[in-house]
Amino acid sequence: MTLNANKLALATVIVFAVLWIICSALVALMPNVMLTLTGYMVHAEFETFRWSLTGAGVIGGLVLWSLIPGITVWLVAAAYNRLAS
Repeated sequence: MTLNANKLALATVIVFAVLWIICSALVALMPNVMLTLTGYMVHAEFETFRWSLTGAGVIGGLVLWSLIPGITVWLVAAAYNRLAS
């Protein structure tokens, strides 16, 4: 079985982009709740921190948090196809 690396990478980019937009919206709507949840996820206390949510930050994060996983998944699929052949 071979994987279509391009389609898998594109699907990954789309999913991560949607997740980033949802996360950014939640931070904008419920900053304190999201800060607490983030602290739970990384075993830290962020009560003295605050979010810095800017338009440029949202767009920059969207690009980085979408492209990096997409490229990574493309590389994994390409390596898998090479090993499988």
